[in-house]
Amino acid sequence: MRYLVSGAQMKEIDRFTICDVGIPSLVLMERAAMAVAEESHRAAGPGGRIFAAAGLGNNGADAVAAARMLKEKGHPVSVILAGDPERGTEELKLQLKIAERLGVEVELFGDFIPGRCEVLIDGVFGVGLNRPVTGHYGEFLRFLQGISAKTVVAVDVPSGVSSDTGALLGPALRADVTVTFGYEKLGTAVYPGKDFRGRLVVADAGFPAEAARHAGVSAFTYEPEDVKRLPARPAYSHKGTFGKVLVVAGWKNMAGAAGLVGLAAYRMGAGLVKLLTPEENREILQTLLPEAVMIPYEKDLLFQEGGLSREDVEGLCREASAVVLGPGLGREKGAGELVRAVLSSACSPVVLDADGLNAVADNEELTRYFTENIIITPHLLEMSRLLHIPVEEIKKDIPGTARACADRWGITCVLKDAATAVAGGDGSLYINSSGCAAMAKGGSGDVLSGIIGALLAQGMSEPEAAALGVCVHGLAGERASAARGERAVLARDLADALGEVCQISQEIRKKEVNGNE
Repeated sequence: MRYLVSGAQMKEIDRFTICDVGIPSLVLMERAAMAVAEESHRAAGPGGRIFAAAGLGNNGADAVAAARMLKEKGHPVSVILAGDPERGTEELKLQLKIAERLGVEVELFGDFIPGRCEVLIDGVFGVGLNRPVTGHYGEFLRFLQGISAKTVVAVDVPSGVSSDTGALLGPALRADVTVTFGYEKLGTAVYPGKDFRGRLVVADAGFPAEAARHAGVSAFTYEPEDVKRLPARPAYSHKGTFGKVLVVAGWKNMAGAAGLVGLAAYRMGAGLVKLLTPEENREILQTLLPEAVMIPYEKDLLFQEGGLSREDVEGLCREASAVVLGPGLGREKGAGELVRAVLSSACSPVVLDADGLNAVADNEELTRYFTENIIITPHLLEMSRLLHIPVEEIKKDIPGTARACADRWGITCVLKDAATAVAGGDGSLYINSSGCAAMAKGGSGDVLSGIIGALLAQGMSEPEAAALGVCVHGLAGERASAARGERAVLARDLADALGEVCQISQEIRKKEVNGNE
């Protein structure tokens, strides 16, 4: 697990380290510059030419310090200043004096005649950028975009990218490598910022752990080894030990959604899966997933005499360790009534997905059933329907939207995107870093719902199950893509790849046990 910080949190970490702990800012700066210089030296090759673009803040001072170190390594180096250095920070002025004493070429942006270079160091803006880049600085970034560089190395955050939301705040520089200090920034963990960061290097600049605690850092992401967090499976157990998942899914011509949820739940370790689905789906699902317990009902008799009753639904919910509600339900009246019946009956955790979310969007009164045991898993369009916010607005701040939704209803929100954000009802914020483009296929979300449902059934809390479920889902996607190629992966391949991910978890646990003996 690694932590992610906002721009404001990083500033507070910096302030606390310098002012409260007493580590001089120049010590931190030299360590940061060494990391930038190391990556730039590697990318430039022996004697490769390097340009260092510097703003007037401490991000620019980092770039100037790195340029000085690179000159000492034998590189032809030029510093391109954004503006009058007298308007810069004291650290920038000092770094410029040192660089000039050592013969580093420094020119103002307006006087610089560009040429080719092996590496362009982007030190224009850091974590403090919070408004659109226009005017002189906009011209400077556009000028830098036109420089022909083999590799762009960004200092901390690519210039023009919000360190909080990942939004592009004007002409942004696309980096091949981003060297960030202490902690990854939220804005480079989500899109489009993630697309502009290139390879990420998190360098140790010397910030003490106490600084992060003081700043209230809580956002995080999982790494592949975190699959060891999956619930253990004791030898002395039976199917009830690992929970019962009730899947309320599928409508006419949508049997596959229910099947994928059930398959994923079983692959993720649930002890028993029950499928509550229309009679039309029974034969198909018994063939697709014979391990599941079928509970078919007549759609036309739903909540009528002789058909599935509300008491039946209450009983099924009472027996379930977790419920997955919504995939493939459709948007007919009966589907909405079934959603209401489950939400009003369930005492166990509920994963509300797909048409379950559409039912809530069509009838907001259903949100009165939202409690801390609800996990919603909308994609951007479903979230747009729920919140009545345009998709483009949601895209501007994926983590913020997920957090606002979780806080509004006291639930856990899984806002699905290329970098999914999970905001827990406990205040946690998880940004996913696993997965790949192969997963952009119909049915992928059904598999995710089944994974989360199974983890809930095995006793994980709602925020934990949602975050780890999203991570595992992405790792399964990576495995499936490696086996079949990113174009050919189907949703059921994701479910089948879960076994490999779980095997990794077992191996990590065995190594830890053996290491402790």
